[in-house]
Amino acid sequence: MGKTAVVVGGGIGGLAAAIGLRRIGWEVTVVERAPTLEDAGAGISLAANGLRALDELGVGEAVRDASRGQYSGGTRTPEGARLVRMDGAVLEKAVGTPIMGIPRSTLHRLLCEALPTEALLIGSEASLVGQIAPGTVRVRCGDKVLDADLVVAADGIGSKVRGLLFPAHPGPVYSGSTVLRAITEQAVELRTDFELTWGRGAEFGHIAFRDGRAEWHAVLNLPAGTRFPDPLAELRRRFQDWHDPIRALLDATRPAAVLHHDVREIRTPLPSYTVGRIALLGDAAHAMTPNLGQGACQALEDAITLAAALATEPTVEAALARYDAERRPRSQAVARAARHAGRMGGQLAHPLAVTLRNTAMRLTPSRAAARMILRHHAWVPPQLH
Repeated sequence: MGKTAVVVGGGIGGLAAAIGLRRIGWEVTVVERAPTLEDAGAGISLAANGLRALDELGVGEAVRDASRGQYSGGTRTPEGARLVRMDGAVLEKAVGTPIMGIPRSTLHRLLCEALPTEALLIGSEASLVGQIAPGTVRVRCGDKVLDADLVVAADGIGSKVRGLLFPAHPGPVYSGSTVLRAITEQAVELRTDFELTWGRGAEFGHIAFRDGRAEWHAVLNLPAGTRFPDPLAELRRRFQDWHDPIRALLDATRPAAVLHHDVREIRTPLPSYTVGRIALLGDAAHAMTPNLGQGACQALEDAITLAAALATEPTVEAALARYDAERRPRSQAVARAARHAGRMGGQLAHPLAVTLRNTAMRLTPSRAAARMILRHHAWVPPQLH
């Protein structure tokens, strides 16, 4: 009889884990509490490490076909002055691909299509997860009970499974920033594929998609829970003096399309990503701020590393120990780097500090800036076949 696994959570990380486990011969059930399996996010940037993981899962080509390479852009001031220029061709030469921009819903759909429908248990919440024997973990979903050799908890930043495993851990905390984002209703004429603009305690950015539409985001230093009666009107007011094409991006957006979430992170590192035969993955293990665009990529790295360990180690316990040893140091280091990038980026608010940062960025050689990016992008996945 083959090995069985239950994946709790049907987001990008959970689906990737399920695909990886199936590729090494495991029988997998994905449990998702939402009534429909879809991703409500806006856009996503996939770096080389995430794309390589998708290649190993067998969906990399389809994802690339649906994505747009981010070749031009960089970071600007609100007046439009260039701080850092991004050259996707240089990145492509160094790691084999530029950053690729894709709607989250498209990536999510492509991962769903790589799984059989019978592997998906939708509209069912995992209310109880626990190890009932040395080699068996039980998941209760309403009236249904699933016993498996392994449970993968990919249930997001508010992970209930993490809370069960580490009841004394403080969990996610507010980063100090809130983010509004959306995908434009129609194509927008853009001069660059990807851009960030840093003001004082505020950031605005965009990612261009293959069909001409774009995802934009606005990050603001505000108290947690701040919401606006008319988000688009508020953003037009706050960014009215910032450079083009910010106004055009806002004007091309339906009010109902705007998403607003406080940015939370796991600031206190977990002592382990595994307990018994339960493994934490993605945001459940290492939710990070979005400043490096590595959240989904790190979840994809988790999925491949876990599957590879299970395929090669003699026992599940040995595989989980290897997974923790390989993933915890790297993902937590990336989370720290993302936090630092946010504090030195759009979160920076003091006028003198902003001036000093901008000067330093203009003086930083392009090769040095590229090395900082490559440090996170150059990861190579283990092979599953």
